[in-house]
Amino acid sequence: MSTTTGESPFRIMPAVTDRNRHFWTGGKDGELRFQRCKGCGYFLHPPAVICPKCWSKDIGIEAVSGRAEVLTFSVNVQNWMPGLEPPFVLAIVGLPEQDDLRLTTNIVNCDPYEVTIGMPVQVIFEPHPDQEVWLPLFEPVTKP
Repeated sequence: MSTTTGESPFRIMPAVTDRNRHFWTGGKDGELRFQRCKGCGYFLHPPAVICPKCWSKDIGIEAVSGRAEVLTFSVNVQNWMPGLEPPFVLAIVGLPEQDDLRLTTNIVNCDPYEVTIGMPVQVIFEPHPDQEVWLPLFEPVTKP
């Protein structure tokens, strides 16, 4: 997993809390981290205080592979706000660690019009250390 370089576009930053800090700061260490139930192994996203599958409160934090597949996407061509210049890809990606483990993200480092359903992608992180945030974005897989 890598970190993006160069200038970052304008982003509205998430509110970092004790419950979600692992997710937003994992990129500092090159890890995409989720809560995981220690009782049944279910990944929780968004973060929660109790497992929705087995009702356990024994929740830990675990890194995943960072690999994913584009499940659906949209190429945005509307200029919604200054600094977020179109076209850009908003996508939902599915992670292989669990059938319903999904993220809404941007697909970067490729032509927006070449993104496809089923495209294999990998996480990279856009650093915003002044805000204690490393945004997980995804790019096409370029190596095995």
